[in-house]
Amino acid sequence: MGGPTVRFLGGVREIGGNKILIEDGPDRVLFDFGPSFSPRVEEYYVDYLQPRSGSRAKDLLEFDLLPRVPGLYSKEALADSDLYYTEPSVHAIFVSHAHADHAGYLDLVDPTIPVHVGEGTRTLLSAIETSTRMKYGTHPWKVFTDRAPIRVGQIEVVPYPVDHSIPFAYGFLVRTSGGTLAYSGDFRHHGPRAADTHAFFEAVGKEPVDALLIEGTRAGPDRRKNLSEAGVRRGVDHVLEEGRALAFACTYPRDIDRLLTLYAAARAADRDLVVSVRTAHLLTEVAPRFPSGTVPVPGQSPGIRVYARKKLTSFVWERPYLDGALPAAEVRSNGPKYLLALELSHFTELIDLRPPKGSPFIHSMSEPFSEDDVDDRVMRNWLKHFGLTFHQMHASGHASGPELVDLIRATGARAVYPIHTVNPEALEAAGPSVHPPELGRSYPLVGAG
Repeated sequence: MGGPTVRFLGGVREIGGNKILIEDGPDRVLFDFGPSFSPRVEEYYVDYLQPRSGSRAKDLLEFDLLPRVPGLYSKEALADSDLYYTEPSVHAIFVSHAHADHAGYLDLVDPTIPVHVGEGTRTLLSAIETSTRMKYGTHPWKVFTDRAPIRVGQIEVVPYPVDHSIPFAYGFLVRTSGGTLAYSGDFRHHGPRAADTHAFFEAVGKEPVDALLIEGTRAGPDRRKNLSEAGVRRGVDHVLEEGRALAFACTYPRDIDRLLTLYAAARAADRDLVVSVRTAHLLTEVAPRFPSGTVPVPGQSPGIRVYARKKLTSFVWERPYLDGALPAAEVRSNGPKYLLALELSHFTELIDLRPPKGSPFIHSMSEPFSEDDVDDRVMRNWLKHFGLTFHQMHASGHASGPELVDLIRATGARAVYPIHTVNPEALEAAGPSVHPPELGRSYPLVGAG
């Protein structure tokens, strides 16, 4: 039997969709399992044309949008598909963080395969399941401890926290019978937990690493600004100081760091941060995972309120947050008192809010990847219609290309495989150890590079 190998089942020349299989003799461990943001997906499924809920795996397998891995999927997921069910032969799945492109296919997995996550990630996944249509399936959930080794057969996995745009993100050191590899997950080191990222890469540098699997989201051409979270705060402060009108901010709903930034800026400007019911639920659930008083909780903390969207019915989980929630008429009448966190899907509320012309709109998300980005075009139409003033302020969840090159050189890994990027060749500037991987190919860990 050959030595340990790493096989890339996703995340190759695409953003997201990481699916990394480590095989060491009879032991098989998968890292991350979610959909990609690849344009190839949109060749078949877009907008309301999506895989059928009753045969999701079958519909994805039809176009090779899922890897054909025997012993991974549940019997129910494979029903009526051309990939026949076999007993589980993947012995564990490790999830680096709670973003959909890393965890969104867990519901297709055989329910007897253990899924290892950090305690905070488990909380996030549960909160997301409750408040959205996302489902992760039933599994033997195994909650790991930071830097504490987990043994799966002869494979040992050590989780290290890293800084990312969602809390409780991890990179991993993976020790096998024939060498060690490091998997970065998604990371940055310009956010509030930069020290965690530094500690992870210091550990990688100290341990002889045969292979480094590193995300390269921002490798290659990148016209996005490289703000830090502190830079975002300064920008928001400036906008709120400029005028007294209802202010809007659009951000990723699970970016806790950004929500904390907006909350602090609102408080400094003598405003209340107004959030959606879904965000209120998320903050309530994750607050106990942070030091006491760090995360504001609607109904408990000063300066944070809930917005009452116009809906015919409400879910049971929403009802605790609706007492005292602010209707559009209140927010419209007392606009200068509020900073409203508004998602693109909530833009119809602007019809009732009727903000004054020139009211600030803080776009605290990534700039569009291309000029024909549909969401960006629709957003601009709404802003123009209501006369809102656009401000771009975002701290990326990913390290920049030059930062990635420096990190690769510092680790001294014998082989480096860039994933989670459409420009893997851009990281070849780090040296001859960089090898853009091929989808589906197994690479031996022994003698890597």
